[in-house]
Amino acid sequence: MKRLFLVSVWFVFGACERIIPESLLEEEVLDGPIEGLSKSEQSQFLAGDIAFNEVFFEDNGLGPLFVATSCGSCHPGDGKGHPFTTLTRFGQTQPNVAPDLTIGGPQLQNRAIPGYEPESLPEGVPFMKFNPPAVTGLGLLSALTDQQILDNADPFDLDGDGISGVPNYITPPDYFIPQWYHQPFNGQFIGRFGKKAAAIDLLQQTVGAYNQDMGITSTFEPIDTSTGLSTDPEVSDQTIRDIVFYLRTLKDPIQRNPNDAQVIKGKQLFTDLNCSACHIPEWTTPQSDIASLSEKTFYPYTDLLLHDMGPALDDGATEGSAETYEWKTPALWGLGLSPGSQGGAYFLMHDGRAKSIEEAIVMHGGEAEQIKNDFVALSSEDKAAILKFLESL
Repeated sequence: MKRLFLVSVWFVFGACERIIPESLLEEEVLDGPIEGLSKSEQSQFLAGDIAFNEVFFEDNGLGPLFVATSCGSCHPGDGKGHPFTTLTRFGQTQPNVAPDLTIGGPQLQNRAIPGYEPESLPEGVPFMKFNPPAVTGLGLLSALTDQQILDNADPFDLDGDGISGVPNYITPPDYFIPQWYHQPFNGQFIGRFGKKAAAIDLLQQTVGAYNQDMGITSTFEPIDTSTGLSTDPEVSDQTIRDIVFYLRTLKDPIQRNPNDAQVIKGKQLFTDLNCSACHIPEWTTPQSDIASLSEKTFYPYTDLLLHDMGPALDDGATEGSAETYEWKTPALWGLGLSPGSQGGAYFLMHDGRAKSIEEAIVMHGGEAEQIKNDFVALSSEDKAAILKFLESL
């Protein structure tokens, strides 16, 4: 009887060991706070985390028209979204020309609560599909000054390298309050968030997501998207600010296997091909109101500027001062972890059309045409090294 009991105990606990997944290493997950937060900052980070993953229904403010039911449903684990959560933007077809909102938009809301009809894309209207990006490390990018971004702009390609990044100048919403690191230009400010860099700061990005993604109004964006009328706020200012703080204090992705010989070789090839002209590896923040963001060196692999990506990636629609063929350089950090939030596969480029890192590279055109051609001409061994480096980020 005693032997039977011991066998039963071993069976139960042995089975549990096989069922319970092993805990992931810090560098294998995107979620988590930046180091050095105070106790009060940790509390606000937690409040923002909870709000970010709150699921909305009809009785707590969802809709009536919407795309998603929570922030976390578009950014699972704070990572990239799946094509199922792709957003469709339309209305503006020329730089600095206000969207024609008489036809709807600027975002297609393709779902609706009972009793309402979801929005349909007007026939013949140019549109863009945006795959939701990862949200980790955004606070570090937010902490940079506009001048730091402008220092890398080269609209007339004066250095002759074929790369001519430009900022997207955005007319700010009424609630926008410039900070010391913002630099006005004819009443506009540099955008740095979104596929076209159409959001100036994380408050604008958050408020827009509540309103356009979930149909939820706030004091910042009080207009109901289904009626065009101002309504009472359905989410509090404190909740908005908690999410903004959460996004500002999410950790930056940690590179994996940085000392691997092939990763090191791939990093050098990445630089040799001049990929780093747009995907700038290293930045350092100035002083910040959040101590953990102050004077921190980080490695996002982006310049936060717009670049001509060629006719194949020209969707005919745009935002702000961007041309229809211009896209912001996406940060590459966390790239190798993308399948973890995308259902086990890669869905890359602005709309998820690339199903592998190599396919995404080959889709580069415009300013990156020569770099793309140089990559294609590499040996299989050198290509594999670059891909392994990118997967390590």
